[in-house]
Amino acid sequence: MKQPPGFVDSTLPSHVCKLHKSLYGLKQAPRAWYTRLSDFLLSIGFLVSKVDTSLFNLSNGTNIFYLLVYVDDILLTGSNSTMLHRLIQLLSSKFKLCDLGAVHYFLRIEVQFTGMGLMLRQLKYILDILTWANMTSCKPVDTPVSPSKITMLLDTSFSDPTRFHQIVSALQYLTFTHPDIYFAVNRVCQFMHAPTNSYWATVKRILRYLKRMTSYGFHITRGSSFALHGFTDADWAGSMEDRKSTGGYLVFFCQTLISWKFGKQRTVARSANEAEYKALADGTAEVIWLQYLLTDMHVPSISAPTIWCDNLGATYLSASPIFHACTKHIEVDYHFVRDQVAKKEIQICFIPSQDQLVDVFTKPFSIVSSLPFVPNFGSILHPQVEGAYYRM
Repeated sequence: MKQPPGFVDSTLPSHVCKLHKSLYGLKQAPRAWYTRLSDFLLSIGFLVSKVDTSLFNLSNGTNIFYLLVYVDDILLTGSNSTMLHRLIQLLSSKFKLCDLGAVHYFLRIEVQFTGMGLMLRQLKYILDILTWANMTSCKPVDTPVSPSKITMLLDTSFSDPTRFHQIVSALQYLTFTHPDIYFAVNRVCQFMHAPTNSYWATVKRILRYLKRMTSYGFHITRGSSFALHGFTDADWAGSMEDRKSTGGYLVFFCQTLISWKFGKQRTVARSANEAEYKALADGTAEVIWLQYLLTDMHVPSISAPTIWCDNLGATYLSASPIFHACTKHIEVDYHFVRDQVAKKEIQICFIPSQDQLVDVFTKPFSIVSSLPFVPNFGSILHPQVEGAYYRM
C-alpha cells in the first residue's frame, strides 16, 4: 500500500505502508479473513469439510454442530441449544458479532419455519426486480417462457443493453429459490452478448410469471430416511442455432430438492443416447459429490442412491460394456458412470418420459403439459397462506 498523499515520509519516499491487518476491499482481504476465521474454528474443535471449504462441523459425542460461512455472513446450528450459545460466546470473544437469533433473512432469502420444515422465499427481491423493471402492475402469465423455441431471430437490437444485462443477472440469483425459471433464465443468458427486442420480450414474460408466483416459496420438508435420488434428462439437439443439446439433473434428499443444474452441453451429441448419457454423467458426478458432503456432515448413507433416466440406451450403457463398440465417439471421461454402477455406488433405473421431472426444465412447457408434474413438485414450490410468512 503506497503512502497516502500528504503523509509521505520525506526521508523514505519510496517505502510502502506495512499493514497490520487486511483492509476491507483489498484483494488479499477475503483470503486473510477466511484464514483467521478458519484457524480459530479449528482451534476450538471444528473440522472443515473436504468438499466444501465454507462448511465447518463439530461433533461432540451425541451432539453435532454446523457452521456455514459466506464472507462475513454466518449460519450456525446444532443439536444442543446450550452448547450452541457457548459457541456463539466463544466467537464473540474473538470477533465482533451481531447475533440476530433464529434465521429469518440470509443473503436476501427469507426463511420461515413451518410445521413441516422450512419455507425459503425471495418475495422482497422479486418485488425489487419488478419495480426496477417498471412492471409492478403487469399482467401475470402461467409459464415463464413460451412453449415455442427461443431462437436467434433477426430483430433490431435492444436500445438499453445495460438494463437487459442487469435484470437478467438479477434473475440468475432468483433461481436459488425458483428452479421453475431456471430454463428460461438460462436461455436468455445465452443472448446477453447481443440482446434484441425479442429477447427483452422473453425477459418481460419471465417477470410476468414471477408476478404470479409471488405467493410461492421453496419448501424444505423433514424426511424419515436419509436417501439420495436423482433424475437426469436431455433435449437432444434442442438448440436451433448450433444443435447442441440441453441437459440437466435434479437431486433430491429425502423428499426435498437440494441440487439442480440445466444448460447446453459443451459438445454436439451425435445421438440421443449420447446426449442422455452426458446428462447422466453430470448427474452421477453431482450425486457422488453430495455423498461426500453428507459423509462430512456425519449423515449416514442408508443405501446406494438411485438415478432415474428416461432413455433405455443410456440406462443400458451404464451397466453393460457390450454397446461400447458402437459408441466410441462418446468421450472416455463419461464412462465413469459404468464404474460407479459396477462398484454399486449408485443405481441407474429407467423411468417413463411422462414421469420424468427434469423434462420440465430442459425444454419449454405449457401449463397443460406441466399439470401431471404438479403433485411431484409439491415439495419444491408451495403456495403460501397469507399472513403465515415473514415479511420484510
